[in-house]
Amino acid sequence: MKKLLLTAIVMLISAAAFAQQSSSSSVVRRRGADERDTKNPAGVTQRMQAHYEDEPMSDAELQWMRVMYRQLDLTKDANAALYYPDEPIEGQDNLFRIILRNMADNKLSAYEYLDGREVFSDAYKVKMRDVLDRFQILYTDAKGSTEKNPRFVIEEADVPASEVLTYYIIERWEFDKRSNRMRTRIEAVCPVLHRAGDFGAEAVKYPMFWVKYDELRPYLSTQNIFTNDDNNLATCTYDDYFQLGLYDGEIYKTRNLKNKSLMQLHPDPEELAHAQDSIQKRLDSYEDKLWVPSLEELAARREAAEKAELAAAAAAEGEEVSEESETKSTVRSARASRSKRGSSATKAKSKPAKVKKAKAPKSTTRSSAARSVRNRKR
Repeated sequence: MKKLLLTAIVMLISAAAFAQQSSSSSVVRRRGADERDTKNPAGVTQRMQAHYEDEPMSDAELQWMRVMYRQLDLTKDANAALYYPDEPIEGQDNLFRIILRNMADNKLSAYEYLDGREVFSDAYKVKMRDVLDRFQILYTDAKGSTEKNPRFVIEEADVPASEVLTYYIIERWEFDKRSNRMRTRIEAVCPVLHRAGDFGAEAVKYPMFWVKYDELRPYLSTQNIFTNDDNNLATCTYDDYFQLGLYDGEIYKTRNLKNKSLMQLHPDPEELAHAQDSIQKRLDSYEDKLWVPSLEELAARREAAEKAELAAAAAAEGEEVSEESETKSTVRSARASRSKRGSSATKAKSKPAKVKKAKAPKSTTRSSAARSVRNRKR
């Protein structure tokens, strides 16, 4: 009886273990199937999206924050990676094609452009069909498209990628008091169309919509790009490009109570450039001003200041010497020209006219006749 009981217990334990293994394997298989179903052509899964989601910080965790609006001109070499290739080449797409493709597949939401009063909520979401109709982009409804899940097909030739020559981005400069560090976070990206007006007029800028960078980031992390003409290997992704701050964008607006751009606040071009430089310097030096420098840092700063003073003094002396040499050279050249003119004039004055000497007439009397006279006296 004991043997029968032991064998029955062993059989029950083995059956329970087998059932648990089968259930766990079935769960793993279902998870893989779900992941395969959620993959898109860019290879982004729900797990990747969750990995790149950045939790927004509350105001209680921040000690300081400032919002900057920058304009990225794609004709600059530093921003050319966002524009080229303007046509798909070997699986490489530019930034606007990635944005438009994911919006057409209803995987990316767009928000209304409000010029300084951006609100990223469901109430301000724009419909993809309205965007395509407003900017005259040809499209067709995709198979399986519904009103709740609209999807569109846009031919590559109908994508106006060559007309998107500018991007607006919103930067948030935040100082986190938990980690005691400054970080720059991109909040949103706005493509801007440049379309020529009637009768060959200057191109007009049309800001299209805002896209939240946190939602766009998983798709940018799958596209490799190269940013240097000296290295033709795609060494980083679009996400690396933005996170490392490899772009070159001028500040055209800061968040303020009046909701005015810098051009409205500073109409003079020189004053505008000075304001942009001062804002950028304050942003760069804000974190350094929070900490008391060490003795080594103070000594290094003194040495740098002394070197700068010596260099400035040397440059000033060089300028004075060059000015003195220039004045001396001009004086010497003037004197030389005067002396040349004077010498030529004195030569012309002192040179007497050649006068031919009159030859004395030959005497006709001979010496013998003279002697004969003296001899006669004797």
